[in-house]
Amino acid sequence: MREDWKKRQDNPDEINAALYQRTDELYQVNDAIPDETGMICCPVLIMRDIVVFPRMVSPIFVTPGPNLEAINHVQQKGGTMIALVLKDSEIEKPGPDDFVEIGIEIAVGRLLSLQDGNGSALVQGRRRIKINKIKQEGSFLWAQGTIVNESTKVDRQIEALMRTTRDLFERCVQLDRTLPDEAHLFSINITEPGWLADMIATAISLPFRERLELIKICEPKERLKRVNWLLAQELDVLQLEDEIQNRVQSEVDRSQREFYLREQLRAIQTELGEGDVWARELNELKSKVEAKKMPEEAKNQAYKEIERLTQMPSMAPEVGIIRTYLDWILDLPWMEVTEDNLDVKHAAKVLEENHYGLGKAKDRILEYIAVKSLKPKKERQPILCFVGPPGTGKTSLGRSIAEALGRKFVRLSLGGVRDEAEIRGHRRTYVGALPGRILQTMRRAGSINPLFMLDEIDKLGADFRGDPSSALLEVLDPEQNNSFSDHYLELPYDLSKVMFITTANGLNSIPPALLDRMEILEFPGYIEEEKVEIAKRFLIPRQLEESGFEQGDIEFEEEALRRVIREYTYEAGVRNLEREIGRLCRKEARLKSEKKRYSKIITYKLVEKFLGPPQFFMTEAERRDEVGVATAIAWTENGGEIMPVEVLIMEGKGNLQVTGQIGDVMQESAQAALSYLKSKSVELKLDPELFEDVDIHIHIPEGAIPKDGPSAGITIATALISAFTERQVYKEIGMTGEITLRGNILPIGGVREKILAAHRSGLKTVLLPEKNAKDLVEVPKKVRDDLNIKFVKHMDEVIKLALHVEQVKNNHSLHIKRLKKKRKTKKE
Repeated sequence: MREDWKKRQDNPDEINAALYQRTDELYQVNDAIPDETGMICCPVLIMRDIVVFPRMVSPIFVTPGPNLEAINHVQQKGGTMIALVLKDSEIEKPGPDDFVEIGIEIAVGRLLSLQDGNGSALVQGRRRIKINKIKQEGSFLWAQGTIVNESTKVDRQIEALMRTTRDLFERCVQLDRTLPDEAHLFSINITEPGWLADMIATAISLPFRERLELIKICEPKERLKRVNWLLAQELDVLQLEDEIQNRVQSEVDRSQREFYLREQLRAIQTELGEGDVWARELNELKSKVEAKKMPEEAKNQAYKEIERLTQMPSMAPEVGIIRTYLDWILDLPWMEVTEDNLDVKHAAKVLEENHYGLGKAKDRILEYIAVKSLKPKKERQPILCFVGPPGTGKTSLGRSIAEALGRKFVRLSLGGVRDEAEIRGHRRTYVGALPGRILQTMRRAGSINPLFMLDEIDKLGADFRGDPSSALLEVLDPEQNNSFSDHYLELPYDLSKVMFITTANGLNSIPPALLDRMEILEFPGYIEEEKVEIAKRFLIPRQLEESGFEQGDIEFEEEALRRVIREYTYEAGVRNLEREIGRLCRKEARLKSEKKRYSKIITYKLVEKFLGPPQFFMTEAERRDEVGVATAIAWTENGGEIMPVEVLIMEGKGNLQVTGQIGDVMQESAQAALSYLKSKSVELKLDPELFEDVDIHIHIPEGAIPKDGPSAGITIATALISAFTERQVYKEIGMTGEITLRGNILPIGGVREKILAAHRSGLKTVLLPEKNAKDLVEVPKKVRDDLNIKFVKHMDEVIKLALHVEQVKNNHSLHIKRLKKKRKTKKE
């Protein structure tokens, strides 16, 4: 008998007929008679993975071997057998210790031979036998054991337990379709607790190990308790199965109902000549794909997805995913192109009307249009990066370029983007997947050659989800973007006809590989003169309109505008300037709406009345020539400024202190200036040993504002020389330039802003490095004419131009004399 005994039923109907005709033979077999010690000895029937309970009838399959020999012996001699269950069914040659200690005395019916050489017989369990000894006699085993006498007494507790067990069994019979209803009726007629437990254990589907445990339990009450617990477990499983079955059946019924209704609907539509709605939608999709201009690869992919749809029911979950994908393919511009306006004069006019200044950026765009007009089929597009402070017109210039070219303008803000999927999209395997923001913006553009502005490219982030700046490398590379790959679309998309313009406030945070792909155009910020012109042309008319005035209702004096720029704003752009102009206009609008008298001209004094006390104060030129004070000219993001440098000498030990929140570069410039002064002490008639007895304090006012850079080198040197030689510095001279230890003056940047700041502050003369003469072309002619610009290449020239020849006599000079006298006394 093997676990796969069912597989050996070559002809089940024939076997069952033969077996059940001989069932009566089992009841004619008498039980074994115990000897005087109460034990019986019978041949052993080895059971593998099968358990026969007392009073239960079960078919067995017998293979040639010990079992067959034992059955033949019993049928020849008569009597019963003892069925012993192996602890491990894999043992081929079991010994006495390999069997369970409790066996079952069984009666074996007539053996039926099968075609494959095996046999089949019916067996009936009689009673439990506690095995005492197993021995080998001949070709099979014999077992000797004691009969287990079970109590048949039924008290109130056992009666209650039996009723509970029958109720549970009844519910199991109702839920388990494999159990016949007669099984419950049979259990009702059983009056013995042990018999009831064995009968139910045989009827329900129990694991082999559980059946084995029940065989070992000889006490009827305990066995019935165990069966009761197993019934409760089985009932839970059956109830769950029934619930699942009912749910599945409900779904099947609903699906069948929907199918039936749809078939009826289809038949009705066919009769009316309307056809199937789903088929009509698929035909419409095919028509759209055929009509859409797109590359062959994209068209083939669309047809492939439509073919998948035809093989699915219309309510399948994947239909929505495929439809969304097809909608994206159909909505994207693949070959739709807008015609460029390549008229250079028209472009120049548009740019000039919308923007003031920004000459370099305008020239680069006009150069592109000129080249494009000479070679219209040129596909390579420039990738520009506008870099400058906020409010300098980077984004608005992009709109004007699109207007000049006649292209559509789309903008994508990259500030705070940290996920690479934002650029490339998600794969379609994810729920709710969509293409990246590049393709989403292209769909919004509706053409394949828009002007695409990537705003705030320096604000990109990176984390565990990927680096979006790396994904932009393909987008902004003219050699690669003709086949841009989006994770969602999984089709090459041509971005080579797109004109990309990126904007940034700084270049430090942009990766070098990305920066290398872009042409940098710097927006240095507007100077005061440009802000005044921008306010007159653009800001005042716009704010008048927004405040409810007609053009010409209110006018601004130029001095009033300059006061707003100098005292109420501090910026490189014009956003705050526009806000302050808007405040002035709204003050006037309120007066007008209240029927009060309002001024039609915004004057210098009216600015403070409406806007309150000034918020910022400009540094003005010194009012008199002084010792130890020189005027530097500095560049800032908000334009140029003048910056006084003060030097104070005091008794000390040769220390140098520099204050004013300056950076490392300016610290080094001060050290270089002092070293140059020490090297020139003989020529300047200074005692070299004097530097050991004094402390030098260099201060650059407005200490709350950070300052750095080498361009204040000659100014610091001039102030130091003035302090030690007691020669005054001319108040109307401003200077800028980097100094070396040998006194050479190196070129610096920001010349345009610096010269305009000097002119605005009332300086008369400006000292510039000789190599910066080329930068004067960017300075307005009026400013060049008003200022006396001197070019210098060595510190000796600066000393001659900036310092008085004669010394002055004041408290400072007396202090220096005392230090010299003290030094002389120490020597003596």
